Amino acid sequence: MACLWGSGSAGRLSLMSAQNKSLGQNWLYDREILSAIANCAEISKNDTVLEIGPGLGTLTSELLRRAEKVIAVEFDSELARKLPAQFPGKNLEVLTDDILKFDLSKLPKNYKVVANIPYYITNKIVQMLMTAKNKPQLVVLLVQKEVAQRLAAKPGKMSILSVSAQVFAEVTLGEVVSAKLFAPSPKVDSQIVILRIRKTPIFAEIKETDFFRVVKAGFSSKRKKIRSSLAGGLKLPKDKIEDILGKAVISPNVRAESLTLDDWVRLTHIVCA
Repeated sequence: MACLWGSGSAGRLSLMSAQNKSLGQNWLYDREILSAIANCAEISKNDTVLEIGPGLGTLTSELLRRAEKVIAVEFDSELARKLPAQFPGKNLEVLTDDILKFDLSKLPKNYKVVANIPYYITNKIVQMLMTAKNKPQLVVLLVQKEVAQRLAAKPGKMSILSVSAQVFAEVTLGEVVSAKLFAPSPKVDSQIVILRIRKTPIFAEIKETDFFRVVKAGFSSKRKKIRSSLAGGLKLPKDKIEDILGKAVISPNVRAESLTLDDWVRLTHIVCA
C-alpha cells in the first residue's frame, strides 16, 4: 500500500522507493501536508483509526498523537515488522495484510480511516469502505487529484464513481498536494478527499442491487443521451424508457452525468416498481 515518508536519509529514501515501486508507492515527506491529512480526520482521544499502508510511519506518528488507538494494515511484511519499534509505549497495532482482503468487522464501531493510497486501487478501496457492513464514520484519503475531483463531482460531471461514493457519503475536497513532494514523483498531483459516511444511504428505501443496476445502465453508453443508454443497459424499448423518464421528471435528452442522486433514486423506484 502507499506509504508516507518523513524527512530523513536520501539514500534510505531511494532504497525504499525502489523496493516499493511495484506496489505503486510514492513517499510523501512534507510535514505540513501530513499534519493536514490528519487534521482532516478530526481525530479525538476516543477514536480508533485504521491507517492503510503506514509504511515508515510518518503519518502514523501524526495519528498516534491524536487517536486513542491506531490499527495499521501494511502489505509489506518487512515494513510491518519494523514499524512497532518506532512507537514504544504507543497504542499501535500493526497487521500484515492486503487491505482489500481485510475483515473490517474486526474494527470497533465508528472507526475512522486515513490513508495515502496507490492510484491503481483507489476505486477498489473506496468501494470496499463504502459497502462494508461495518462502515467507518469518516474516511480521509490522499489520492490522484483527478480521482478526488471525480469522487466529489457535481451533476454535470458525475460518473459511476461519484454516484457510488456520494450515495454513501458526503464528499468534500481538501488540499492539493504537488507531485514534487513525493519520491519518486508521480506524473500528476494528488488531493485530499474527505468522505463523511451517511447514517443511511440515499437509496435506503430501495434495494442496493436495483439502484446500481439502474445507475450502471445509465452510464453504459457515456456519450449517448439517458434515453438511449437506459434502453440499451436495461434492454427495454425506447418508448418504455421515455415513459419511465417522464414519470421521474427527467428529460430524455440529458446525459447520465447530469443526473442528481435524487434523480437516480426516483428513476430506480419507477424502473423497479
